[in-house]
Amino acid sequence: MFKKIRQDYSKYKKYGGNFISIVFFTQGFWAIFQHRIAHSCYMLKIPIIKQVLLVVCLFWQKLIEILTGISLPYSAKIGSHFYIGHFGGIIINANAVIGNNCNISQGVTIGVSGRGDNRGVPTIGNNVYIGANAVVAGKINIGDNCVVAGNSLLIDSIEDNVSVAGVPAKIINNNTSKDYI
Repeated sequence: MFKKIRQDYSKYKKYGGNFISIVFFTQGFWAIFQHRIAHSCYMLKIPIIKQVLLVVCLFWQKLIEILTGISLPYSAKIGSHFYIGHFGGIIINANAVIGNNCNISQGVTIGVSGRGDNRGVPTIGNNVYIGANAVVAGKINIGDNCVVAGNSLLIDSIEDNVSVAGVPAKIINNNTSKDYI
């Protein structure tokens, strides 16, 4: 847990923050910090301690949601070096899986969609950038090094190393997320 918090902090520092600005004034960092602590409690093997800590974490999570507009449930699996560019309107489903070194912008929804066997939530690879107000929904896989452009609706799986845009999102080129992350 502490290792991932340090890695997240280093990612925020990379984008020009200092200790005071990151810890006290960066709402995205508050949300991921709270998620890291709550997810560690969620992974505990001692049931009674786990339940008590999760109740406390749930209230803390709701406070963070109210203050920041960012919903990161403790059961979501989020890799290291996670970065939220701007606060507000960010919803991540409790069953979502997000890889390492991913960036998301304000207004992003990563949620459930589909019918029958196709109903589910996304699995997002490593080094993925998701632009402002994008929606990624359904039982889909996003490959490594991908870009989901702002205001896009991604409901189909995509392979590694592509950029998508539009409603519904379609591959627009083979540019990777290298310059976005």
